[in-house]
Amino acid sequence: MVKVKDVKYATALEVTAGRKLYNVIVDTEVTGKKLLQKGDLRRRYTIIPLNKIAARSINDKTVKAAQQVVGKDKVRTALTLVGFKGDLETAMKFVFGSTLVCDQMEQAKKVAFDPRVKTRSVTLAGDTFDPSGTLTGGARTKGANVLAKLSELQEAEEALNTNRGELEKIDSELNKFRSSADKFLQMKEQYDLKVHETSLLQERLQQSTHHKQLEEIQALEASIEEQQKAMTEYKDKQKELSEKAKLLEAKIKDAKSVREQELKEAESMITKSKKKADESKKQMEGKYQELDALKLEVETLKQDLEKYQEQVKKSDEALEQFQELLVKLEDGAKASKKSVADAKKALNDQKEILKGRNVDIQTKVGERQALCKEDQEIQLKIKEMEHEISKFQRDSKEASNKVESLQAKYEWIASEKQYFGQPNTAYDFESKDPKEVGRKLQKLQETKEKLSKNVNMRAMNMLSKAEEKYNDLIKKKQIVAKDKSLIMATIKELDEKKNEALRKAWQQVNKDFGSIFSTLLPGTNAKLEPPEGLTVLDGLTVRVAFGDTWKESLNELSGGQRSLVALSLILSLLLFKPAPLYILDEVDAALDLSHTQNIGMMLRTHFKHSQFIVVSLKDGMFNNANVLFKTKFVDGVSTVTRYARRSLTLHSHLSGLRSGKGTGKKDNKTNVSELIKLSPKSTELLQKQTIHSKIN
Repeated sequence: MVKVKDVKYATALEVTAGRKLYNVIVDTEVTGKKLLQKGDLRRRYTIIPLNKIAARSINDKTVKAAQQVVGKDKVRTALTLVGFKGDLETAMKFVFGSTLVCDQMEQAKKVAFDPRVKTRSVTLAGDTFDPSGTLTGGARTKGANVLAKLSELQEAEEALNTNRGELEKIDSELNKFRSSADKFLQMKEQYDLKVHETSLLQERLQQSTHHKQLEEIQALEASIEEQQKAMTEYKDKQKELSEKAKLLEAKIKDAKSVREQELKEAESMITKSKKKADESKKQMEGKYQELDALKLEVETLKQDLEKYQEQVKKSDEALEQFQELLVKLEDGAKASKKSVADAKKALNDQKEILKGRNVDIQTKVGERQALCKEDQEIQLKIKEMEHEISKFQRDSKEASNKVESLQAKYEWIASEKQYFGQPNTAYDFESKDPKEVGRKLQKLQETKEKLSKNVNMRAMNMLSKAEEKYNDLIKKKQIVAKDKSLIMATIKELDEKKNEALRKAWQQVNKDFGSIFSTLLPGTNAKLEPPEGLTVLDGLTVRVAFGDTWKESLNELSGGQRSLVALSLILSLLLFKPAPLYILDEVDAALDLSHTQNIGMMLRTHFKHSQFIVVSLKDGMFNNANVLFKTKFVDGVSTVTRYARRSLTLHSHLSGLRSGKGTGKKDNKTNVSELIKLSPKSTELLQKQTIHSKIN
């Protein structure tokens, strides 16, 4: 329905139309209703009935004012940039009629906010300026413009229709000249055949015996020249040999034996040279005979060549005849093309006539549609009048029935009826229209019903209760606020106490941490300190010193040293609030003997008010124990033996532990040794000497 006159305006026109670009145009609202009911639409559509929409367009005065602001060729109405059929003008004005299109953003801005124009403007890039003060634009979504695609599709369809028409014309013209083309093809085939025969004759001539013998003659002549060169060389050698013979004869006079030998050699060489010369003469005579035979054959071949040349000449004459025929056919084709061009021109004239007739037909069709539309409107008015008449009749009948029912219901109507409509009475219907009063009453009742949904009719009765509840809530709020202030004060006080307790705990733990670590590893020190720029409330870091040098990180320590640091930190935390009993299971397993002895000494010096049950296999821990328990197997029975702290006994038993021997019966296997540091009171509770348990 819409055709973009210039593709560069496609984006601006699409932004101008917006969602209206996808609206469905119908002739009347009845058609739109049927389309909605029975059209089986898959999604929502907006329908534009041509007989109901209000067309909007920019007046000429506004357009001229806009052109004066930015230039005549810089602004134009969107409606002038699209092509459409005449019956769609109302819809096109509805979509494109109220917008101006400008080339650039500054021009659109000036036009939109100029007091004389005050009209929505769109740029070629799709930016929109609205006089209300809004600006829409920026990056557009990727993908081709819909109107640009539509324009390309329309151009393609027009080109397709044009090509189809031309194709039909060409087909008709081809049918006319098909007979001439067939003749031309036959003549061309004959011409190609003769050309092929000529090429075959030339190939045969090259492959004939004459040609081969000519080649052999050339080869023989070349060999004769070589033999003559050889003869010349032999003669030169004969001269050299004769000179040598003379020299040899002179030498013979001096040395007879040498002279005779050289003479013999010279004679043999002369004999051989003569033989070669005789053979060369014989070969030369044979070659001369072959040369004579070849000359005869060449003459024969020359005669054959003359015959073939005559045939080629005849073929060239036939070829010239075919070429003349081809020229005649080309002239005929030119004449045919000229007749085709004349036919095209006549067809175009007929098209123009047909186009004019189509315009008349469209005008008549438009008039017919207008008359049909007018007829529909008249029919619709007739139906409306009939409906109003039936309604008046129904209302009259209902009014009569209502009067009868009112008279039967209200007896005073019969006595007061005579005053109905009389001036200066209570029934003066001119001053007080009953219908108007009835409408007001109905409106008031409707208003009451609407308000009853939102307004509580018992609100006044509930007001006193709400006020009492409000006052009670205010009192409770004051109590809660007071309690909140007390709670916040308490929380603040507790926070202060917590922070103070945390500082004291840090100081005590820090002191014990350094003391325990220096005991476990003499010559060292350790402490807990907050990071730089922070307080103890933000966190603590562990620092270790060897002598007067403080380490930057625990990664600089060995594995055993880090274990001692961790053990010292844990014990310092336990020392802050000591427990009555601690159990340590082989905490010295990975430590040296000196560190093990230091752990025992540290437990005795720092934990004087706690008991420790320590599982250990090292002597350094045994020396600091109050009570020592030894476990072993005796005759397949697990035996636990207790030894109290006595210097001599403990020393002897410790030496027995080192050697793997006991003082009682023979030990089969020692399983576990437990070192326990106990207070005197705890020692009394463990007075059993031996505990036997049978192994299942």
